[in-house]
Amino acid sequence: MCHFKQLVDFPDNRGSGLREKARSRRQTQSTAVDRVATPSQAAADRDWRDTLTEVRLDGRVALVTGAGRGLGRAHARLLAAHGARVVVNDPGVGLGGEGGDQAPARDVVAEIEAAGGSAVANFDTVATEDGARAMIRQAIDSFGRIDIVVNNAGNFYTRHGFDETSPESFAHIWQVHVIGSVNVIRAAWPHMVAQKYGRIINTASHTGYLGSRNNLEYSAAKAAIHGITRTLSLEAGDHNIAVNAIAPGAVTRPVRLIPGILDMMPAGAFEPELVAPTVVWLAHEDCKVTGEIFGVMAGTTTRIKVVETPGYCSRNPTPEAIRDAFEDVILDQRRFDAAGLVIGKEAELRGMDLVERFTAS
Repeated sequence: MCHFKQLVDFPDNRGSGLREKARSRRQTQSTAVDRVATPSQAAADRDWRDTLTEVRLDGRVALVTGAGRGLGRAHARLLAAHGARVVVNDPGVGLGGEGGDQAPARDVVAEIEAAGGSAVANFDTVATEDGARAMIRQAIDSFGRIDIVVNNAGNFYTRHGFDETSPESFAHIWQVHVIGSVNVIRAAWPHMVAQKYGRIINTASHTGYLGSRNNLEYSAAKAAIHGITRTLSLEAGDHNIAVNAIAPGAVTRPVRLIPGILDMMPAGAFEPELVAPTVVWLAHEDCKVTGEIFGVMAGTTTRIKVVETPGYCSRNPTPEAIRDAFEDVILDQRRFDAAGLVIGKEAELRGMDLVERFTAS
């Protein structure tokens, strides 16, 4: 699964420069995440880590959808490593939803158990209510409760223009990303309400906020996840259920099929394992935020917010008044510039910015 599908078409010439940086970096170090530290640096790192209390999920039960590969696999493995018992859901279908294979989910369960964790495999689809109910039922039957839902399952199309979209192409993507997330939440909801506790982590995407060329169905579905997360969090708070979302980036199955794309990535920059730690924290009982969306890619975690300018107000607005206030009062770009916040223009460009940040770190 890939939620950084926007790194496919580069809208300017920055891809070539990024490719050269990645190639140079790979020549000087084996990975970008395993840098050699001096003895004093290593000792300082150990002292700092020793002051922290490990984030533990002992006694909690998590369901991760689409967990047989990529991001879902990384989420499931790290949740289990921190003490959660995990339902590893994956029907093992192709990128378009075709076929089926139990091996991916079973393999992840075997990896978790080999590391001393506890997990069971589930092969149901999120696209139907029956499938969602079955996976929650398996969590209850196997472990007695459900505390954490990570909605990660997705399906994909190759990129195409608007004139190649259809009601069917939108429905195909929507049914898994959007309705699938709702199906799983609905199935888990009464259990979380009854126990007065829950953590729900949805999967959005920068494509839904910033746009992504020739990727309309996917971008629209991911924008809908934002609305679901924000709106449901308002109701969930009454039941001590936190609902948040991540907008992740990782090199996974769809991206690996793109010729030359891996040459643009510094070694280790887009591994799914860089995303999972944020998911584990959002799943923890001490993480009290709700209704928030976090960008997580290339070793960077950010907070994504939809904001408004103070704008123009009048009891008697006219087109001319709107025109005159438009640049300085309504658009108010100087306010954004002064705030020091990142104002993205396209998902592709934002992704490359974060890759460059990783490379420079």
